[in-house]
Amino acid sequence: MNIIIYLAGQIHDPWRESIRQKAQAMELPVSFVGPMEDHDRSDNIGEEILGKQPNPVLKDEAASAINNLRTQILLKKSDLVIAYFGESYKQWNTAVDAGEAAAQGKPLILIRPNKLHHALKELSNKAQVVVENEDQALEAVKYIFA
Repeated sequence: MNIIIYLAGQIHDPWRESIRQKAQAMELPVSFVGPMEDHDRSDNIGEEILGKQPNPVLKDEAASAINNLRTQILLKKSDLVIAYFGESYKQWNTAVDAGEAAAQGKPLILIRPNKLHHALKELSNKAQVVVENEDQALEAVKYIFA
């Protein structure tokens, strides 16, 4: 059995690649999907598809519509969502994707440092599992196949 895992979270550092490599080393039967990881392409996809927009607000609106289309389709196709809340970046997209996963009834593993416990308490309550690091998240995934 192979499961599809949506990796929700910021796209500014290589945390997804770390999870992919660790999962491969553990020989987990999983595939990963997620948002566009090329930040410039994500920001510019609206103009890439729809053409030059008249101002930055409309540029953002066009890009977010297309990025939301991608997210909606890939979240629906996933079996599990891992949402990563790190310490370095604002986490709006992570919160939106994790909330959507919970609304869809998708199993959710939340990775967040302990210092974000209070800020994420309601979302944590919606998750099936809350951990503090990638290794713990992958051990939870590994247990699915035990």
